[in-house]
Amino acid sequence: MTNPDPYAKPKMKFHVETVRVDSHSSLSRCKSAEIALDTDMAGNSNAFNPAELLLSALSACIIKGVERVAPILHFQMKGIQVIVDGIRQDVPPKMESIRYQVIVDTDESEDRLHLLHENIKKYGTVFNTVAPGTDLAGEILRK
Repeated sequence: MTNPDPYAKPKMKFHVETVRVDSHSSLSRCKSAEIALDTDMAGNSNAFNPAELLLSALSACIIKGVERVAPILHFQMKGIQVIVDGIRQDVPPKMESIRYQVIVDTDESEDRLHLLHENIKKYGTVFNTVAPGTDLAGEILRK
């Protein structure tokens, strides 16, 4: 048996707890945050349903990826917006395709925008979890 690498960083761990509130919603908690979830079979316009939550996780992953790499790349921006659309397939039930737009308010060159997009795709945890099982494609644009 080989010894584990003493210089390896410990793997990140995540913990979320979700409870059913009633037949219309559930509540997920992690750390000191909480989010209402639409778990009503008829839908609940006051909460994210599971598919919308997945798309939100992807958009948050993209923005967090930008926050992570922007200082490394010395990438200057004034703001960022992510728009995500998904199409659900019924049999078997899954997200058939996801399309996204990353809209960056920046004066950086097109090459630098492309570099930022490549970093988003390469280092995003949720992005790389979703990509193998979904037709995932998008673009990065200048505001």
